[in-house]
Amino acid sequence: MPSPFRLYSTLSRRVESFVPRTPGEVSIYVCGMTVYDHAHVGHARAFVVFDVVVRHLRNSGWNTRYVRNYTDVDDKIIRRASRDGEDPLTLAERYIASFREDMAGLGNLPPDVEPRVTASIPEIIAMIGSLVAGGHAYEDGGSVWFSVPSFPAYGGLSGQKVDDLRSDDSGTKRHPADFALWKAHREGEPSWDSPWGPGRPGWHIECSAMADRWLGHGFDLHGGGLDLVFPHHENEIAQSECSGHHGPFARYWLHNGLLTVAGGQKMGHSLGNFVTIRDLLPQFPAEALRLYYLQSHYRSPLPWSDTAIPEALGMLARLYEAREQAESLEGTGQADAVAASLGADALTVLDLGRAFEERFRAAMDDDFNTSLALAHAFELARAINRLAANKKVARKARPVVEPALAAFRLLADTFGVCAMTPQAFQADVKARRSAAMGIDPAWVDAQLAARAEARASKEWALADQIRAELDAAGVVIMDGAAGSEWRLRLVSPT
Repeated sequence: MPSPFRLYSTLSRRVESFVPRTPGEVSIYVCGMTVYDHAHVGHARAFVVFDVVVRHLRNSGWNTRYVRNYTDVDDKIIRRASRDGEDPLTLAERYIASFREDMAGLGNLPPDVEPRVTASIPEIIAMIGSLVAGGHAYEDGGSVWFSVPSFPAYGGLSGQKVDDLRSDDSGTKRHPADFALWKAHREGEPSWDSPWGPGRPGWHIECSAMADRWLGHGFDLHGGGLDLVFPHHENEIAQSECSGHHGPFARYWLHNGLLTVAGGQKMGHSLGNFVTIRDLLPQFPAEALRLYYLQSHYRSPLPWSDTAIPEALGMLARLYEAREQAESLEGTGQADAVAASLGADALTVLDLGRAFEERFRAAMDDDFNTSLALAHAFELARAINRLAANKKVARKARPVVEPALAAFRLLADTFGVCAMTPQAFQADVKARRSAAMGIDPAWVDAQLAARAEARASKEWALADQIRAELDAAGVVIMDGAAGSEWRLRLVSPT
C-alpha cells in the first residue's frame, strides 16, 4: 500500500491527512505558464516544488497522474505580440518551446499531460454553455460573464468578501466582481466561433475545463503559486462547482510561497525584477537552483539575492564531497561488526545511514517538508566527513557507509540533487563557474604543471608560492597518489 501522508490545504487552512478520490491514486493539476516571455526563477520554484511532490508520491507507491497546462492565448500574449509585430499564437509556440527547454534544464520530469488552451476550446465552450444554462453566467455584447453572486460560497478559498471585490475586466457587468468567461472578438486578436459569437476564452475558465477533461471533477490536488489563490483559483472553484457537477472541484489546494526580492516585493515580469532560468543555468548547475528552492518549506516566502545560488552551490558541494568521501572508503565485512570495531564515528554513520530513509520519508509525508529532509541529509554528510577524516579508520569503513550511499540515491531520485557522480559534478562546476569567477582553466593547469615540476626538483618554496597564488584566486588543489587536481572554492554557509 502507498505511504499515507499529510498536507496543508489552503481551502481548509489546516494540515490534513490525505484521503484519495481513488484508493492508491493521486491526481494533481498545477497551473502552468502563460507563455508570453521566458520563465524566470520565481516561476521555477513552483515547478521544482511540484516536480518533487510528484517524485515523492510515486516513490511512495502512489499511482500519480500529473497535469500541467499552458495558457497560450491571453491578454498578455496578445499585448506582447502586438508590441513585437508577431502573430500571438506563433509567439506563444516559441515560448512553449523555451519553457520546455528550461524545465528539462532544471531536471524536472515532464507531466503526464500538458494541455493548452487553444487545443481545449470545445471543452471550454461546453463548460461556459452549462454555466449559462444553469443561470450562473450571462451574455452581454458577445462576451459571457460569470455571475459571482450566484455562487454563495465565493471567497471560501481566499477569504475575500464579495461586496469588497471588483474584477479587472472592463465592460458591462451586473456585479462589479463578475468575471469574463468568454471575450468578444476584437480586431487583431485570435478568435473562435461560439454560441455567443466569435471570441476567445477568459483566463480562469481554461483551467477548469482542462482539469475536468484530463482528471475529472473532484480530482485530488490542485497546485500553484500563492499569487494564484485570488482571483484565479477562487474563480476556478466558482465556475467549476456551478457547471453541473456535484462535490468539490478539487479536494485539496497546495500553494507554494513566492520568491521575494529587496523590500519583500515578489519577483515578476511586470515589475522588471526578474532573472530568467536561461540566464542562470549557464552559470550554475541546475541542482544548485533546486537545492535553493528545497532548503525552505514550500509554503514559506523565499528571499532572492545575488548570493542565493552561490550559497546553495556551496551547500550542494558539501553533499557531493561527503558522497565522494564515502565512495572512496575501503574495506569489507559485516557492517555492525566493522562499525563496532571502528568506534563512535563509524557507529554514528551506520545508524544515520540506516535511519535516513525512514526519517526522510517522514519529513516528506508531513506536508512535504523538504527543509527537514535536507537537514537529515546534511547531518549524515557531516558524520561521513568526521569518519573519513580518520584515514586509519577510513581504510576499513566501506561497509559502514553503504546505507549512506543508498541515502544519496534516494536524495537524487526524489529531489533531483546529488544525481551526478562527484567527478561529473566537479567538471560541471568548472565549466559553468570558472569564467564567472575570473579563472582561466588553462592558466590553472599551467600553474599545476609548474608546481609539479617545482616539487619534483624539491623547490618547496616555489611550490608553496604557486599553491598560495592559486588559493588566492579561489582554486583549491587536491594532491593525491595519481597527481594533483583542482577545484573551485565555493561559498558554503555554515
